[in-house]
Amino acid sequence: MLDSGISSFLKELFTKILPDSVHSVEEQSVGGGSINDTYRLHVNKKQFFFLKINDADRYPGLFEKEKEGLDYLASQNSVRIPAVYYCGEHKNKQLLVMEWIPTGARSVAFWKKFGEQLANLHHHRHEQHGFFADNYMGALPQQNTFAPDWKDFFFQYRLQPQIKLATSKNLLPGNYADLFQQLGKKLGNIFSEEQPSLLHGDLWSGNFMCSDRSLPVLIDPAIYYGHRSMDLGMTTLFGGFDKEFYDAYHYHFPLPSNYEEQWEVCNLYPLLIHLNLFGMSYLNDIKNILNRFK
Repeated sequence: MLDSGISSFLKELFTKILPDSVHSVEEQSVGGGSINDTYRLHVNKKQFFFLKINDADRYPGLFEKEKEGLDYLASQNSVRIPAVYYCGEHKNKQLLVMEWIPTGARSVAFWKKFGEQLANLHHHRHEQHGFFADNYMGALPQQNTFAPDWKDFFFQYRLQPQIKLATSKNLLPGNYADLFQQLGKKLGNIFSEEQPSLLHGDLWSGNFMCSDRSLPVLIDPAIYYGHRSMDLGMTTLFGGFDKEFYDAYHYHFPLPSNYEEQWEVCNLYPLLIHLNLFGMSYLNDIKNILNRFK
């Protein structure tokens, strides 16, 4: 149940947002995140909203960065993005109120549309890798300093911060630093030169939805401009996407011949993040990838 102070705050908030008088705001706890408390709000027994709550001090600006990412993705008109109705703080809590999207069946047509729309999103380009502001990848800060070269950006702003954190937490044995350095020298041969694409940045199976009209919806972004293999590689982790998704993507934005190699290397970043957040069970996957690129 929500704190009574937050419940009162939400009622006042919806009075400002909605044209009708607000008589009731009912909440129901729902799943969907490892670090946030999430709720379905039922306003006046007729309209639904989605609410996320977190500690304002532990993850400063987390929802503000999420809102920035959602708004930026929405401005590209490539994939449906939930509307954000409120982002702010109440006492020591940060709150994000969003559109509630009913879900539907993930049909073959859904996966084809998703592949097409992600390809369209990746066709939004920038001159450099990075973004206009830093943000979060899950619960960890993500640095987005612009850099002209992908291999330098990937190694300096994606791998190195996670390697440093994992080493400080005694999660990476000492010889792994050498393995990462060996990999770093090969990045120029692994990644083809491409103009940076706009990325969702955290595209695993828990960060998209299928609407009640069987259309793709993106949520929980960690956006920046970078190599599109970052998004595509991550789709293969933690369950993977259907074949029709990849076929449709390839049709609209052809993949390089060594795309599987690129995806493996890109997946070192989310695997390192999971190592830092959830522990040693991810170390073996990291080791296997590094050994393949000795």
